Amino acid sequence: MVTVLGNLLIIMLISLDYRLHSPMYFFLSHFSFSEILTTTCVVPRMLADFLSKRKSMPFHEWFTQFYFYFLFGSTEFIFFTIISYDGYVAICHPLRYPATLTRPLCARLVTLAWVGSFLLILPSILLRSRLPFCGPNIIDHFFCDSAPFLNLACADVTFIELLDFVVSLVLLIGSLAMTIISYVYVIFTILKIPSGEGRQKAFSTCASHFTVVSMGYGIYIFVYVRPSQKQSLHLNKILFVLSSMVTPLLNPFIFSLRNETMKKALSEALGRVQAFTKDLRVIPVKNSNPCRFQS
Repeated sequence: MVTVLGNLLIIMLISLDYRLHSPMYFFLSHFSFSEILTTTCVVPRMLADFLSKRKSMPFHEWFTQFYFYFLFGSTEFIFFTIISYDGYVAICHPLRYPATLTRPLCARLVTLAWVGSFLLILPSILLRSRLPFCGPNIIDHFFCDSAPFLNLACADVTFIELLDFVVSLVLLIGSLAMTIISYVYVIFTILKIPSGEGRQKAFSTCASHFTVVSMGYGIYIFVYVRPSQKQSLHLNKILFVLSSMVTPLLNPFIFSLRNETMKKALSEALGRVQAFTKDLRVIPVKNSNPCRFQS
C-alpha cells in the first residue's frame, strides 16, 4: 500500500502542480506508473499465497503474470535512459532544453518506452507459449519468473535461454551504456560550474536519479545477463524481493526527499489539505425556522 500510494502521490503532484509540468517530471510520472504496475503484478498474489494452504495458479494466470511483469519491468529501464537524457539536455544544454524536449518529442519517447518493451519481449513470450510441460508443475519461486518456468519444460530450451540472454543484453547493457554516457557528460558539466551552490543544486537533482538507476540495473544485470538462469534460484528470489518490493517502495521517498521542487509541491499540497479539513470542522449551521419568543 505504501508503494502504490507513494507513487500515486508523485503522479498526482506532477499532474496538479504547474511547477512540475516539465519533461523531467512528465517522464517521472510514467516511471512511477510503471512501478505501480510492476509491483501489483507480483505482490498481491504473493500476499494471497501467504494466507492460503494450497498455493496453486492456473496456467493462463501464471502466463499473464509472467508477461506483464517483464513488460512493465522492461519499460522501467527504457525510462531510465530517457530520464538520464533529459538530465543531460537540462544541465549540458540548458538554453536549448525547451526547443529540444518539446511535447511531441516527449510523447514519442514515452510511446517508445511502452511499445519498445512490448516488441522486445514478444518473441520470447511466443516461444514459451509453444513449449510442452511435464512433471510435478511445482515452481520454486514466489512469482512466475523465467528460470522456474524453463525448468518445467519437457524440451530443449537452449535457444530460448540464448534469446533471453540477447534481449537482456540489448535492453540492460544498451540502456545502461547510454545512461552512463549521459551522466558522464552531466558530471563533467557540473564540475565546470563556478559557484558551489550551483554545483550542489545540480548534483542533488541527479543524485536521486543515479540512486534509483544503480539499484535497478545492479539487480537485473546480475540475474538476467547470464547464458543460463537455472542456477542460483534461491539467490534470485532474494534479489527479486529487493527489485519488486523494496526498490519500488523506496523510489517515491528518494524522488520526493531529494528534490526541492517536489518537496515544495508536497508541502503546499499538504497545507491545502490541512486547511480544507479545518474548514470542514467548522461549518456554520443556520436555523431555517428560529424560535420566536414573545413576552
